[in-house]
Amino acid sequence: MRKIISLICFLLPAMAFAAAPETRPEIRSDAPDQHVVVKGDTLWDISAKFFKDPWKWPYIWGMNKESIKDPHWIYPGDVIILDRASGTLRIGGAIPSGNVVKLSPQVREDRSEHDAIPSIPASAIAPFLSQPLVIEEGALKDAPTLVGAREGRVILGEHDIAFAKGLSADKGNKWQLYRPGKTFIDPDTKEVLGIEAIYLGNAEATDFAEVSTIAITRSVQEIYKGDRLVVPSGETVSTYLPRAPESNISARIISVYGGVSLGGQSTVITLNKGKRDGLESGHVLALYRKGETVKSDGANVALPDERYGLVFVFRVFDKVSYALVMQTRLPVQLLDRAQTP
Repeated sequence: MRKIISLICFLLPAMAFAAAPETRPEIRSDAPDQHVVVKGDTLWDISAKFFKDPWKWPYIWGMNKESIKDPHWIYPGDVIILDRASGTLRIGGAIPSGNVVKLSPQVREDRSEHDAIPSIPASAIAPFLSQPLVIEEGALKDAPTLVGAREGRVILGEHDIAFAKGLSADKGNKWQLYRPGKTFIDPDTKEVLGIEAIYLGNAEATDFAEVSTIAITRSVQEIYKGDRLVVPSGETVSTYLPRAPESNISARIISVYGGVSLGGQSTVITLNKGKRDGLESGHVLALYRKGETVKSDGANVALPDERYGLVFVFRVFDKVSYALVMQTRLPVQLLDRAQTP
């Protein structure tokens, strides 16, 4: 296998590559001098091990936004070095010599990007990248519909044969089944933002006609007459660039995935802002709980809003977005605020 000699220890000063943020990331008081990457690490976890602000990614890694949109360059076995003088991280080979750690050129074999560690836990968001999540209100009337099954069956599941109207052969034979769920309403403007798509399973069209024949290839819930079909999104798990939005964005939590009212770390939430509001995949937002109103000398006094966590936006639609709760010290509640940190 071809080998690449990486003179990583002679990298140019990190500050030459990154525009400094308004405030320099604060190094944790318990930050180690170095960290050896192991399988299961994420780039977010590594940044958080050294810094209190892990989302200030370009500064921390000393690179510009374009160069780390797809940072498949850190692998298990790599040594991450903290440069306390510049407040950045870099990759280097650590070779102990007495009480001194010397950085040396590293000989690295070509490795597949599949071996590289991801930005965030890929398994936490992978199902949400391939499933329908939001359906535009007007698209429901045109969506292909399940109209029946053989032998008058009412409840369908994996391996069953069913029939659907509205399937188009030019969109391929792979389809996903969903059921319209709750309507997302903006809590501030009362605008209809879309309709939640409840994922039911996958189907394959075996014969296209006015009434097409489909085989259900996967079922995660019971499937009924009247359920809808949609073409798979085609999105895949990728490495994201965690960063704060360049503008001031303030969103509200309008849903916690699973139909519950409270969430915790690694929960997926829905926000009432999307592409039209400037949100992008990779944006990091801070969570805030509205301050309580208390009595003081007979008067009502509003306490300041309380910041309690961070979320990572990973899938963005026009009017809504989905985010993963990365850090929280309180239960995540509906209508809590997520804004530019």
